[in-house]
Amino acid sequence: MGFQCGIVGLPNVGKSTLFNALTATQAAQAANYPFCTIEPNVGRVAVPDPRLDRLAEIGKSAKTVHTQIAFVDIAGLVRGASKGEGLGNQFLANIREVDAIVHVLRCFEGGDITHVEGSIDPLRDRETVETELMIADLDSLEKRLSNLQKKAKTGDKESAALLVVIEPILKLLQDGKPARLFKPGSPEEAKLVKGLQLLTAKPVLYVCNVEEGSAKDGNALAAKVFAMAKAEAASAVVISAAIEADVATLPPGDQAEFLSSLGLEEPGLARVIRAGYALLGLLTYFTVGPKEARAWTVRRGAKAPEAAGAIHTDFERGFIAAEVIVYDDYVALSGETGAKAAGKMRVEGRDYVVADGDVILFRFNV
Repeated sequence: MGFQCGIVGLPNVGKSTLFNALTATQAAQAANYPFCTIEPNVGRVAVPDPRLDRLAEIGKSAKTVHTQIAFVDIAGLVRGASKGEGLGNQFLANIREVDAIVHVLRCFEGGDITHVEGSIDPLRDRETVETELMIADLDSLEKRLSNLQKKAKTGDKESAALLVVIEPILKLLQDGKPARLFKPGSPEEAKLVKGLQLLTAKPVLYVCNVEEGSAKDGNALAAKVFAMAKAEAASAVVISAAIEADVATLPPGDQAEFLSSLGLEEPGLARVIRAGYALLGLLTYFTVGPKEARAWTVRRGAKAPEAAGAIHTDFERGFIAAEVIVYDDYVALSGETGAKAAGKMRVEGRDYVVADGDVILFRFNV
């Protein structure tokens, strides 16, 4: 399954530095001038999950395979992007292709990196990007509105259904609010909204890029971002992109010691990756055997056959049943044999909704 988070923000806020650290590469050039990232760079990273390591240990698996998520480094946006300023058209096209937005905001003063606006204000920066996205969405919907209204008057049911979602979304955008605040009244309406490919309908994670000394608890600027995110039901995390870049260059065995010297328990990137994963509405289930212990990604609400299809389409097509053990039971009872003996393995059918942390063995026939 291909799930992508697009890393966006104004030029020179730390997007490419964050991307390089995420993917442990220098694929995206980080430089002190706008538009140093011209083409979107894509990097796939493992989603940290200590549960998988524990399962592999209990199952004596020869290897572990983490689930992954893709991050896309997208060129910086400036005022007027919705009208083609800077790399606006390209920015908007690239962001339309991702599933969720990771919005990097500069929350540190000083340093030798110039800010495109000449001063540091993360809330203003957030508003600049959000406004350009809303203008683009407004333009997209307004171009369709008149034609849909004419068709709806002639009894066209598809046009009438679209108007039910487009008109309230337009009202939100005209009031300066993003499309993601619209709450579909049914799965059918949710599908229609998704089909509109609106930029401001995508879920958002705000990443507060702070100075090294504030990497643990954030600072006053980050606190403003967290308050703003809470008010709009979004998510936010704090990192120091500079620290993450340093960590990425160290051997794995030295990373924990380096982070500990800074008073940090884990890389900030681990929080970004987990938050991005949650932002997309995903969950993890596991398969465990002597060859490998593996984490699999499915959307929340997925039923057993769909989860089986994440492994192979044949598993979904020929689905018979799912043998399920809750993660805590698997660990407490030392694996599959103990869980079976204690009656903690359940046999579930096609309507079973997979839960995060399930350890599953699928039965199928093709």
